[in-house]
Amino acid sequence: MLPGAGNAVNGADLAKGEKEFRQMEAMICSMTPTERQNPTILNARRRRRIAAGSGTTVAALNSMLKRFGQMQQMMKKMGKFQKMMTKMGGGMGAMPGMGKLLGR
Repeated sequence: MLPGAGNAVNGADLAKGEKEFRQMEAMICSMTPTERQNPTILNARRRRRIAAGSGTTVAALNSMLKRFGQMQQMMKKMGKFQKMMTKMGGGMGAMPGMGKLLGR
């Protein structure tokens, strides 16, 4: 159920995914702890340093940071949705009268 996992049918796709993962790991390891905690401080000079240290391009680093930002936004939305569902009492199953409909 992971995005892109359905495409990983053959060994070539798996090898490509592993290569991308190693590149991401290298980029993250090339960051300082402060940069890892707060990626918004990454200016052009820092990005060049990280790209050079990880053996990748600045464009690849920018792409990874963009995907990271998108994932952060999605997780925030999921957290808000989960809180909303908890406040509602677990969603549809906890609504009054649903027991009758479900034969309980």
